[in-house]
Amino acid sequence: MITLINPNLILLKKDIFTTGIVYMPVALCSLAASLKKANYSVNIIDAFGNKPNQILPDENFYSRGLKLEETIDSVHPETRAIFLYAISLIGHHSVVKILLKLKDKYPQIPIIILENTQAVTAYSLRKVRQDFYKLGADYVLTGESEERGIQLIDGIVNNTDVSQLEGVGHINKDGVDTYLPPSKDYLNLDNLPFPAYELLPLENYWKLKYSHGPFQTKKYLPLLTSRGCPYPCNFCVIPETNSLKWRSRSAENIVAEIEHFKETLGVTEYHIEDVDPTVSDKRTKEFSSLLIDKKLNIIWKICAGTKVETMRSEETIELMAKSGCNYISISPETGSPKVLKLINKPFKLDHASKIIKKMSKVGISSQACFVLGYPGEEDEDRVMTHDMIKDLTRKGVDEVALFIVTPVPGSSIFDQFSGYQNYSDLNFSPEWRDDYIKLNKFRLALYRKFLIWKFLYHPFKFVKQPFLFLFRKFRTKMEMTPFRALHTLFLLKSS
Repeated sequence: MITLINPNLILLKKDIFTTGIVYMPVALCSLAASLKKANYSVNIIDAFGNKPNQILPDENFYSRGLKLEETIDSVHPETRAIFLYAISLIGHHSVVKILLKLKDKYPQIPIIILENTQAVTAYSLRKVRQDFYKLGADYVLTGESEERGIQLIDGIVNNTDVSQLEGVGHINKDGVDTYLPPSKDYLNLDNLPFPAYELLPLENYWKLKYSHGPFQTKKYLPLLTSRGCPYPCNFCVIPETNSLKWRSRSAENIVAEIEHFKETLGVTEYHIEDVDPTVSDKRTKEFSSLLIDKKLNIIWKICAGTKVETMRSEETIELMAKSGCNYISISPETGSPKVLKLINKPFKLDHASKIIKKMSKVGISSQACFVLGYPGEEDEDRVMTHDMIKDLTRKGVDEVALFIVTPVPGSSIFDQFSGYQNYSDLNFSPEWRDDYIKLNKFRLALYRKFLIWKFLYHPFKFVKQPFLFLFRKFRTKMEMTPFRALHTLFLLKSS
């Protein structure tokens, strides 16, 4: 038996709006599927999903899901190895607690910390592996896990040398840290089995009525249609965990997954969680055309963001909308050309404006994400961000998300910050920053102004939002987030 553990959902006590976003552990389910294909018995302990409505205070955080003892007691007695999923930076708090308790109760079971390579909210295990060794982890697994995970388990089960496995770090018998970076010979993603979602408590996720992306039907599933990103943004961990390489599944393979889960689970809503799914405009059109031709009648959304320039034309947007896409998140990051240059990110405002106007026309809700407090940003730069948001709101953008920059282990700017106590402090509300109060004041004021601008420029959209909130037919995250926060408050009062 191989046990995989998804940690608890961690929220910052002082900010339950920005923190506490629900993600299904898609990468964990993908590894589980590959292990099953290799004839291993697999079990997933979802420390959040198994009891999502249980919430407990935990130092400066709230922890949602199983109590620590419940997680540890769920480990199968015949477990040969445990993968503990480092799903996010803020979740590090839960990962550490689970790790320490596992080593205390099951010292004989090897524990592998599994990297989340496909999320900007995650962190590079190569950079922090020494911290995990000190806490008792036997291995860290970095890079794409499906093939390497099987190789590592084969080595553990058969008691063979794993020191030459790429992407695997561990302390050998001589006390030496052995680590070989992941090979750049990437997997053929079409050859992977579909994620083993049957191992998750899916009904518990669906009953919440909220997720990372705006959830509007009765059932949804995440989709990973590609991996990596070719853009070298300095605040992002993805260049470190994916070596600036974008790899994609074929349109046919993605549609086959949708068909499979629509038939077996009745799922008609799919949330694309790639970090940059539209790099190939040709593939985007092929995918959309296949959905139309097969008359699958699904809803799909780009929830984790995409590079707006990769959606080449209004024709692409029309095709996406016709195939069922009704939500796209993009990331301008800042209105300042100077800060864009510091970030090392290209952005074409004219193209973004054209695409947003087209999305609004064809019924695709749009989100624009911005970062505040990037090193070198000054007051005049934030004024430019203010002005860009006003302009994009006029063009039809449906919501904005404003994040205060926090350093991610593995990002280029990580060493430029100090003052935090642990990795879970590295969230989008970094109170430890000396300028946090100033930046947060600006953030809240800009959110208020956005709502005013939306009411002035698009009153029908604005008036419709309360009804979408009340009937839980969320078309944007801004409609869904207050519901999630109210539910969290209800859980806290009931606990």
